[in-house]
Amino acid sequence: MDDLYTNTPSVIVAYTTPFCPDCIRARQFFQKNGIQYLEVNIYSDVRAASFVAGVNHGCRSVPTIVFPNGEVLVEPSLDELARKFAAA
Repeated sequence: MDDLYTNTPSVIVAYTTPFCPDCIRARQFFQKNGIQYLEVNIYSDVRAASFVAGVNHGCRSVPTIVFPNGEVLVEPSLDELARKFAAA
């Protein structure tokens, strides 16, 4: 995917780590609600880790979820995710 490391990807991109509790909750939310997204592990993708740090002022905060419209959610709660997709 050519636009993986941009603020306007063609699909929802969730930058995560394998054992982060917030990442697990976000992953479960997407799966439960049938939401298509691409998950990128910042532990195994150095470029993704750098992108996340750039978006988050030097912090590698996860999950960082980037939407095609340019919106970014960082460490969203389940309520924040539900509101985001209820408005869509």
